Amino acid sequence: MNDGLTRVLFVCLGNICRSPTADAVFRQRVQERGLAARIRVDSCGTAEWHVGKPPDPRSVAAARERGYDLSPLRARQLCWEDYFEFDYLLAMDASNLDVLRREAPLDYAGHIGLLLDFAPEAPEREVPDPYYGDGGGFVRVLELVEAASEGLLAEIAHRDRS
Repeated sequence: MNDGLTRVLFVCLGNICRSPTADAVFRQRVQERGLAARIRVDSCGTAEWHVGKPPDPRSVAAARERGYDLSPLRARQLCWEDYFEFDYLLAMDASNLDVLRREAPLDYAGHIGLLLDFAPEAPEREVPDPYYGDGGGFVRVLELVEAASEGLLAEIAHRDRS
């Protein structure tokens, strides 16, 4: 991974709501800042239930309202190779963070943490799963992911200067 790229993987349970939202939001922020050649973005889930499926239509609609496109994304499951491909493995919640840590190789040198660690001003520490709620949950996910995306970009910029 010493090719100058920073690789970021967003992780939730099924990869149809939270992590694809984070993927699309962060990817757009990266493109807006002209960093697409330096930062690679992806998302996955720790469970296999939705592999190959598009994001939840409610996530797609909420994202579209804010100018993000989730339509090209398809769910995939976390795999062993991800630990060798990505510098940042960012979980949406503590449960998925536990999976990331438990399955990580002992010599994994990247960052494993919660996405909202990059949004210290957010009142939550976990991005809530909107799947069983109403449409407001999908909007809240977007708000939290947008805040964390700014903090994550600042962290990557700082690390690149070091």
